[in-house]
Amino acid sequence: MEFPLYKKRDVAIVGIGSSKFGERWDKSLRELAWEAAVPAVEDAGIQGRDIQLVIFGNMSGGLFVGQEHVGALIADFLGLNPTPAIRVEAACASGGVALFQGYLAVASGLYDVVAVGGIEKMTDVPSDRATLALAGAMDSEWEAYFGATFPGLYALIAQRYMYEYKLSRETLAEVAVKNHYHGSMNPLAHFQFKTSVERVISSPLVADPLRRDDCCPISDGASCMILVPADKARKYTDTPIYIKACTVASDKLALFEREDIVTLRATVEASRSAYRIAKLSPTDIDVVEVHDCFTIAEIIALEDLGFVKKGEAGKLYEEGETYVGGKLPVNTDGGLKAGGHAVGATGIKQVVELVKQLRGEAERGRQVSNAEYGLAQNVGGSGATVVVTIVGR
Repeated sequence: MEFPLYKKRDVAIVGIGSSKFGERWDKSLRELAWEAAVPAVEDAGIQGRDIQLVIFGNMSGGLFVGQEHVGALIADFLGLNPTPAIRVEAACASGGVALFQGYLAVASGLYDVVAVGGIEKMTDVPSDRATLALAGAMDSEWEAYFGATFPGLYALIAQRYMYEYKLSRETLAEVAVKNHYHGSMNPLAHFQFKTSVERVISSPLVADPLRRDDCCPISDGASCMILVPADKARKYTDTPIYIKACTVASDKLALFEREDIVTLRATVEASRSAYRIAKLSPTDIDVVEVHDCFTIAEIIALEDLGFVKKGEAGKLYEEGETYVGGKLPVNTDGGLKAGGHAVGATGIKQVVELVKQLRGEAERGRQVSNAEYGLAQNVGGSGATVVVTIVGR
């Protein structure tokens, strides 16, 4: 499928903000939005009245905190009324789709200053209720009804991948080790400690071969960005970051209906279009944020995004190339595994990290030298929705 070259004008990111991710018992949904939105507005040097449109991604405020009508809640609490405020949903890709919609709003010429964000408050409910909420991102009739969970679905993917491509249990664990290393230097990360292959492999079994430490945590958090037309970006900041492409693709909702469960077709299609629109290739990308909800998801993502051939991603981890300082730094903020996965916020959090990297503002030890282009992959469910965003200096 060929995506249209829909841009009427280029779009820039001029402000970013993010809350700390983790078990935020002390903060409500609206307070998390404040933690992310206020720094983004201040970073852009604007005031609330300058914002013409608000778009926030949120997967399931109703099931997690009993709050629907999230767009109105955020606009009200941030004092933005009567600015239009919209909540969008695409499971764990809700944040990425919010960015896509905000990007289109500015690129179309309809709006000049748009706030896009993502938010989720997940830890205030028992684990079984959180599992129920997350199950809404799969096929409820043909997967969830029969007892499928997301660890179970990704375990099937991992089993098949390890069988086909001889990926070792130790190499799979290296994904978590690397992300915890990066997360240990990120003050906003859910987990800020290092781990080891031995600890990952010896952690409790969840769904064979995935263990507890192969799985991202349930997190609370929010992230926000301010988008403006590229030709006006210098009015707001000396370090604008430009959105070179933002594309969305979809696939079969149920895993069993796909031709190949170790390839996310939506990632392949969205990335091909993103590279074409940006006039770039995988070799041009300096830093990557991918949707590592489980360790196997990161392995597959690097292949589907075209960085290596199918079955070869494991070599990057065995050779240490996905660390900061390697030839392909991946998830420099700790990813979902260590950085945290507040599902509606993740797609925005990823791009906030890329903006930091391209500006040269990441913390010492996790800053990629002279990064010019970054790519983010945000996945909904087991791959039925994928957003790929490429940004550049």
